[in-house]
Amino acid sequence: MSGRDRGGRGRGGAPGDRGRGGGGRGGDGGFRGGRGGDPRGGGDRGRGGGGRGARGQIYVPRDGVIPPPSAKVAQAEDQYAKNLSSDALPDIGGLQVGQRFPRRPGYGTKGTSVVLWANYFEFVPPPDLVLHRYSITDVKEIKKGDQKGADKAPVGKKLRRVINLILEQSPLRERRNDIVTDFKDNLVSRTEITAEEIEKLPRSIQYIAEDEDEPGPRAPSYSYKFSATGTLTISELTEFLTSTNPNTVFDKGPITQALNIFLGHYAKASKQHTTIGANKSYSLTQSDVTTGNLGGGLTALRGFFSSIRVATTRILVNVNMSHAPFYNAVTLVQTMGDFGRAYGQNKAKLAVFLKGVRVKTTHLKEKKNKAGVVIPRIKTIFGLANKGDGYSLDHPPRIANRFGGPKEVEFWLDGSPGAAKPGATPGESPAKSAGKKQGKGKQAGGQAAASTQGGKAATSEGRYISVYDFFESTYRTKMNQNYPVVNVGNQQNPSYLPVEVCVIVPAQSSTAKLDPEQTANMISVAVRPPHVNAKSIAEDSSGTVGLSPQTNIYMSQFGFSIAPKMITVPGRVLAHPQVKYKNNQSPFMFPASWNQQDRNRQFMKFNTSGTMGTWGAMQIEMKGLPYAFSTSAQLNNTVNGFQQVLIALGINAPAPRVSQHVTIDGPDDPALDKALTDPSQPSLLLVVLPVKQAPLYNRIKHIGDTKAGVHTICVVGSKFSNDRGQDKYFANVALKFNLKLGGTNQTIDGSKLGIIGEDKTMVVGLDVTHPSPGSAELAPSVAGMVASIDKTLGQWPAIVRVQKIARQEMVSELDFMLKTRLSLWKSKGKHAELPENILVYRDGVSEGQYDLVLNQELPLLRKACQEVYPAASTKKGLPHITIIVVGKRHHTRFFPTKMDGQTMDENTGNCKNGTIVDRHVTEARNWDFFLQAHNALQGTARPAHYFIVLDEIFTKRKQPGFASAADILEDLTHNMCYLFGRATKAVSLCPPAYYADLVCERARCYLAGYFDPATPSTTPAQSEAGDRGSGRRAENEDIAVHSKLRDTMFYI
Repeated sequence: MSGRDRGGRGRGGAPGDRGRGGGGRGGDGGFRGGRGGDPRGGGDRGRGGGGRGARGQIYVPRDGVIPPPSAKVAQAEDQYAKNLSSDALPDIGGLQVGQRFPRRPGYGTKGTSVVLWANYFEFVPPPDLVLHRYSITDVKEIKKGDQKGADKAPVGKKLRRVINLILEQSPLRERRNDIVTDFKDNLVSRTEITAEEIEKLPRSIQYIAEDEDEPGPRAPSYSYKFSATGTLTISELTEFLTSTNPNTVFDKGPITQALNIFLGHYAKASKQHTTIGANKSYSLTQSDVTTGNLGGGLTALRGFFSSIRVATTRILVNVNMSHAPFYNAVTLVQTMGDFGRAYGQNKAKLAVFLKGVRVKTTHLKEKKNKAGVVIPRIKTIFGLANKGDGYSLDHPPRIANRFGGPKEVEFWLDGSPGAAKPGATPGESPAKSAGKKQGKGKQAGGQAAASTQGGKAATSEGRYISVYDFFESTYRTKMNQNYPVVNVGNQQNPSYLPVEVCVIVPAQSSTAKLDPEQTANMISVAVRPPHVNAKSIAEDSSGTVGLSPQTNIYMSQFGFSIAPKMITVPGRVLAHPQVKYKNNQSPFMFPASWNQQDRNRQFMKFNTSGTMGTWGAMQIEMKGLPYAFSTSAQLNNTVNGFQQVLIALGINAPAPRVSQHVTIDGPDDPALDKALTDPSQPSLLLVVLPVKQAPLYNRIKHIGDTKAGVHTICVVGSKFSNDRGQDKYFANVALKFNLKLGGTNQTIDGSKLGIIGEDKTMVVGLDVTHPSPGSAELAPSVAGMVASIDKTLGQWPAIVRVQKIARQEMVSELDFMLKTRLSLWKSKGKHAELPENILVYRDGVSEGQYDLVLNQELPLLRKACQEVYPAASTKKGLPHITIIVVGKRHHTRFFPTKMDGQTMDENTGNCKNGTIVDRHVTEARNWDFFLQAHNALQGTARPAHYFIVLDEIFTKRKQPGFASAADILEDLTHNMCYLFGRATKAVSLCPPAYYADLVCERARCYLAGYFDPATPSTTPAQSEAGDRGSGRRAENEDIAVHSKLRDTMFYI
């Protein structure tokens, strides 16, 4: 009775990896709406489902030799642990001088030992290498004449080009092969650039477009500052990594950053590659570069992620598969046709989709440089022609309809000498057009060259002309009147082109949120058997990432070398705990999953059943969509069958009310609000949906959770009515019923929960969700917290709060949130005393923010405790707090090296569930580990990464049967993964973090108007709140859960 694995969700920021592996987080029993785009990016969170192809295989190198784990690394790790446990360092759990985080209290020993591939290559620098760092800052366009406004700084591709032009200046030009850059503001050189040489650099450069021989007549000039920022000695890093002295302190950041700049330079500087962010590169020349059409004008490309990592005794390069959506490099007409087939005539959505896309124009005579290389004329789409364009111009465009076609869009054509002659350059910037010689004419823009171009006033001579008439008469362009016109200028100074003269430039990634069909297509491209991914990483990544001296001249120039094979690491496979149901019944355990039915196909009852009041079913019937039950009798019969399953599972379910049928025109129909908020509604509603649709789901959850105070559980009618496997489907839905009602679905032996079994430890999950690409301008960040109420870890009431600042990861109201959880520990958990220990699993924090958790969040946790704990307890140092950061968006993967039942899951080829790695890819000085608790059903499993930033609990305790605190914490975290109440399987993320993630996702449902403004809003209030121009910011009142549901697991 295991549910399907979960997919990824967006976190905002830069577009994350869109690939999907098998790192799904486990059993989702029913329908749940989508969440965000990429960013937290993103997301390589896999999906469950059936396996692919043949049974599992392993990756074997071409020479057939699988190397053993490094003996040198193992020896250094063992010596470090020995030195750490000596009498000279008695307090291994505390923070020592220069140590920010708890020291590793040893390495784990429990479990069956295995050897695994890790997707890392050893990176070997020359021992005497010294790197010199420089910065290029304050890059600004130099104003000319009477130009007004703020200094304009180049960004994106223009900034990259400016950096290239600076590197072409003497004396940088002469040492070009000694310099690498991130093409933003950092340079790293193998040789020193002296102060005298820096002084000789010109203080400004004139812009020359790529492949051009010389600057254009109106080319801007850019000023900049070039300065030395320090030297980096590689040997200092290698000595630190090989040292076994626990008191050695060294800041690895600057050298690691410099090496990452080196690693990323190759692909960024190559015309045969394209990159996303700092770490992802995609080849444009390999035969398999185009790996799948996603539909809607997008194509999936397969590439690689790469990053320098440091570990005990060595520097490593982490390489992983990366998949991303790119715009199809075809005519704009074809792309619009693909988009129309996917979304219909939704021009507003099309405008968002095309914004920022670079196109090559085709209506002008081909232009070549002196070498005979064709120079394409590239324009960037601002949007579609729209009312309001050029509103401040003397002769603004005249647009009959929003997003009008070429006959509906008219612009002012200046009648002054030289205007509108053949050879004009429609779509060119006003500044460029103004500087052309007489006879070169003007653009098809919102303004004539003699009006605002060059700052001149518009002439009285001229006339309005449609884009259609201008292009037909000037260029003989054939146009479809139904296609919208694109604006390649901006809103103040528009420049219009018909789509027929535009071709999309290759290698442009898309940040648009993928729709369900595109997501499914992306998964089909990205999900491959683990051994296939391992082979690609080991044998195909070198040319794209630049790890070979044969392809990357900088490797030999700097003296770096890369080991030819991935490293192998020691791992262990932990034994799974035994799941328990009521009356201590134990189900048969499969790999990381179990069946709640016994051998006689009788259901085992939930450990504790919730209290069920009135309930019933509501079928939503939306016009134009099929629905499963054509009569009330059919629906009532099926709901009655569902009731019998609830009773069999131990829930005292009374007879359901007569089922309701609600007909609506769409998600925004007020009839839905009226039906759900009717005072006569029962306390729990089973909502039968016509299809799986996020806008409808979002609205139901918003109304039910915040306005009506009614628990809603959504199912898709086609699944709920399907007789095949219906009992198991019903039982899966019942998991949510019981959790919402306050019950506990399953437990494990209390001895497997260690300190938690003493009922003196509250476990907390904490997460923050951020706006994703496409969110409204005022979209907020939202923090979510869950906390256990007793030792069974069955109930996790939640609280959500709007962050004071958008995209702020550190939780601003953490003290208030924790106090509410401590109150529930006493009231709902029926404890006389507050917990002695608080164990926090913090989700969503990047490595660079670990310090912020200690500096900003920990003080708020302590403040909350000081305000609610008795003085006598605080004097004793209570509560003890341990904070563990849970990482999901990392790129570490492990692959089995043996085809046996101890190392590999024989069906998928992934590592065995329960696999844990805390050596060889970690640093001895930090306390962290990788855990793959789940059984990934397809793709490559992604382990969760746990990093301990504070420990006041485990290193101070001794527990029989455990050699160290490392074993205690690893075992506890693994065992908790079997207590995720919404699934009958182990999940890949420890439940506190998983539940906190779900809470944040539910908040996104309430604020759909902010996070998905292009989709129908869930309520008029949401629509207003999500309107980019409304100026209304989200408040806590917008996500306030109804008092009837506030202290429940409403988010399940």
